[in-house]
Amino acid sequence: MQQATMDPAEEPPSMLWGLDPIFSAFARLYVRDILVMAESTQVPGIYFYKLHPIYKVDVLGTVVYKRERDDFFCYGVDDGTGVINCLCWKNDLLKEEDPAQSGAQHSDGTQGGFNLVAELKKLRQTQKSRCHLEIGELLRVRGPVKTSRQQREIMASTFYKVDDPVMAAQVAWMMDVPRLYRECYDKPPQLQPNAAGDSSISSISKATNIIKDFFKQKSVTRFRPYDVQDLLQPLISCQPLTAGADQEPVAGPSACQQVRQLLKEALQILLDEGIVYRKVKSQDEVYNVTAHDTDLLIAVKDVIREDSLREKYAEKGCHILHILSAVRQRHSLNVSKATLQLVLKSLECNSDIVSTSEDHYTAF
Repeated sequence: MQQATMDPAEEPPSMLWGLDPIFSAFARLYVRDILVMAESTQVPGIYFYKLHPIYKVDVLGTVVYKRERDDFFCYGVDDGTGVINCLCWKNDLLKEEDPAQSGAQHSDGTQGGFNLVAELKKLRQTQKSRCHLEIGELLRVRGPVKTSRQQREIMASTFYKVDDPVMAAQVAWMMDVPRLYRECYDKPPQLQPNAAGDSSISSISKATNIIKDFFKQKSVTRFRPYDVQDLLQPLISCQPLTAGADQEPVAGPSACQQVRQLLKEALQILLDEGIVYRKVKSQDEVYNVTAHDTDLLIAVKDVIREDSLREKYAEKGCHILHILSAVRQRHSLNVSKATLQLVLKSLECNSDIVSTSEDHYTAF
């Protein structure tokens, strides 16, 4: 399979990669995304998922084929989205001579006490059972991504068999990975090479965090901009702008104007993320907090529960766009897809609904 290469014009400079926390972490990506990631043109062995630099991953899947050599195991791991080769090197303990044979002559003197040979044999058997997997067993593997013979594979730094009789580990994984995609992997990396950009983004980021904390602490359900405007006052510098030593001060926006502009930008970010929304757009600028809006939660839950009983949605569930259309008709025309996604996530965490597939939901 021909592997894609990153466009040099779009690839971020390598000196900025360390600013992305995903670069130093084991990324829990789907196998399908690992197989199609574009490779860096600057540094071979580094790959990009939506401009996030990645070189090591964490995968949980079922073994669908295996090969064993003297020094390594080669497992084909299927996570439900694709299959990838995982090269797992054998531990030196697995390649040593069986201690039961080499130490048989010393076993008589240790009867009735601690038998080092017997304990070493138990350790060896336990480690072998964890590293030697059969087809159909569950494997967790971590390591850097490599391309060998134009095939993407994982060079395991850690691997082991996962005992999951009630599928608890798999369910936890299926809940965690989509959340990481929403909160980390699918969001563009914040790599700003200049201080001016950092300062501007930092102010907006601080403003949004202050408002979010206010929502949590006060359990706010609705608010108006003037209710949170004073919270942002400490972020504004009151020093006048000057053009130079021999020139008069340059007139700039007042502190009040700066606060209003910062508040406007912060509210727009919260709207884009779905954290707040305006139920009714009127001259009275009122915002509803998504997480604390019980009427919206009930409306979404009722739509899914009622429509899931219909024959059309009984098998696969309701698509998110169908839910969005129904909620807009029943609750508010101004509910955005981002707002609905937050509500669906909350309902799913509370086990009120369940996702049957990507972007499809049904009620219990």
